[in-house]
Amino acid sequence: MREELIVEISPRESSEAKPGRDHAVWAYVSQNPVSSIWDLQGVSLKEVVKRTWTGIDEDNLLGRASQLAYSFFSAIFPALIAMSSLIGLVAKSSSKIYLELLGRIGHLLPPAAFSLVLQTFQSTTNASTVGKVSIGLLVAVFSASIGVSAIQDTLNTVYRVRETRPFWRARIEAMGLTILVGAVVISALLTLSGGDFGANWLEHRFYGSYVLSVILRTSAWVCASLLMVLAFELLYYFCPDVHNSKWHSFSPGALVALLGWVSGSLALRVYLHWFNTYPATYGSLGAVIILLLWFYLTGLMILLGGEVNSEIERAVAERTLADGTGNH
Repeated sequence: MREELIVEISPRESSEAKPGRDHAVWAYVSQNPVSSIWDLQGVSLKEVVKRTWTGIDEDNLLGRASQLAYSFFSAIFPALIAMSSLIGLVAKSSSKIYLELLGRIGHLLPPAAFSLVLQTFQSTTNASTVGKVSIGLLVAVFSASIGVSAIQDTLNTVYRVRETRPFWRARIEAMGLTILVGAVVISALLTLSGGDFGANWLEHRFYGSYVLSVILRTSAWVCASLLMVLAFELLYYFCPDVHNSKWHSFSPGALVALLGWVSGSLALRVYLHWFNTYPATYGSLGAVIILLLWFYLTGLMILLGGEVNSEIERAVAERTLADGTGNH
């Protein structure tokens, strides 16, 4: 059973009774999650934004995002090696599919960082063995699970709960969640590729089918976006060690994380297009720095979404306890 909340937390306002009251609120959040996280129950959007802004500083999300960036960076190259080795064993022609998937990521990834990823793929595809596949997949999953473990730790802090799961169980859950989330992300990329393939087929097959191809591409983007929301929701449901977890198929935090990740990635691309001095300043390390920046942005948006959800639940719990409807 998931239990025992942290008693000593940072007070968010000056009051002698505040720590004890916060403990009661977070205990209520852990044991009684809201049925509909979109129902703010009278809490203003301004209040949610204010609480989230305060929580970013108190929970040190900016610093913890750096930890995630390092974890993601340490996982991507074992993953590329494993996937390219697997492709080399299965069929050389399948590398086109893998390049297509990488190209989808490349729409958001800065060009310099994407070229670094692409070079790693091309240099490992032709040297594929069963041993490389087995070891590569194991190392990739374990490396990526370090990032998920960091998300577990941060979301525990966000929800003010202690980690009660044994180390081995938490790590196994992290590895399983890594595989699950990875499968969802790959499905999103395949959806985009399938939408483009179908749209191109329609345009070449039927005259005047431009409208249908636009509809198909739009539908693919919508489905891919929903799959990315699912990936965020899986992290927000399984990572924090709260007493009673409630599944939300589409939460405000997931929406904020998705919009922030996409808009931030595009903004980074635009910035680097006009002010790309990293290669000139750092040489070959410039691509590594840019890739780390993108991973930092990705980790920060994941954590920000969890912070938004927790602050909504906290605000609703405070109002419920103040009204006396939560005392049971």
